[in-house]
Amino acid sequence: MKSKIVGNRFKIAGVLGIALFFVGCALNEKSPLGFRLPEGSIWKGKTAFVELGCIQCHSVKGEDLMPNPDMKRDIHIELGGEVTRVKTYGQLVTSIINPSHVIKVAHREKYTNVDGDSLMPDFTDKMTVGQMIDLAEFLQARYEVVIPSHAYEEYGYFP
Repeated sequence: MKSKIVGNRFKIAGVLGIALFFVGCALNEKSPLGFRLPEGSIWKGKTAFVELGCIQCHSVKGEDLMPNPDMKRDIHIELGGEVTRVKTYGQLVTSIINPSHVIKVAHREKYTNVDGDSLMPDFTDKMTVGQMIDLAEFLQARYEVVIPSHAYEEYGYFP
């Protein structure tokens, strides 16, 4: 009986130690803990998307934003639509203000310059904080999380 109690104490101590380790790692001077911008406006975000020229390289699933449907794009990246993971507010804000941080390895050659930086222009001096907030709100509303059918098949479940 005594060995079970001692064993359980070690298990509890181990779990607490691991939890404290992860909490300690997240709490540093660069931690996003406590960071939250105010709610944005989807309509204003859609307007900012066009005004800032995002339509030169991006389209948004389900939105007709092109003033000239025949406009040629050298780069075309569609945003929004079905995804298998939630696009968080933080991910969208990071994609807007620091696009070099989020380029997938498979796309680096196509969407970066010789220095490895994103071809997306730096908008930090051209966009207001309000526009950024509204853009994130507009884009987040255009993603739909879906569960792929193959996810169940991997584990032997068939819906």
